[in-house]
Amino acid sequence: MNFRDTCLAAIAVFAIGGGAVAGALDEPSNMAPFYADSALKQLKPMPEFKKVFMAMPKEKQEEVHRLCQDAAMSKPHAEFCADVNALAGS
Repeated sequence: MNFRDTCLAAIAVFAIGGGAVAGALDEPSNMAPFYADSALKQLKPMPEFKKVFMAMPKEKQEEVHRLCQDAAMSKPHAEFCADVNALAGS
């Protein structure tokens, strides 16, 4: 495999993996437990939000926190990410 093929393979892996990561905050089934309404407009109060967040596996908590640190990902989820960052001590 030459350099060009290696680069193309790396780009393909990133493109596939990047889409999966982006979906974590954009997937309604992941976000619904944090919201008080079915339209996903009103976040639950912090004590309930914290309970839902802490019930998630540690790896998922870290993934969500990492995504909330990314300006492009956190912008459409600003209120949600503010609560996540408050829980994580950011």
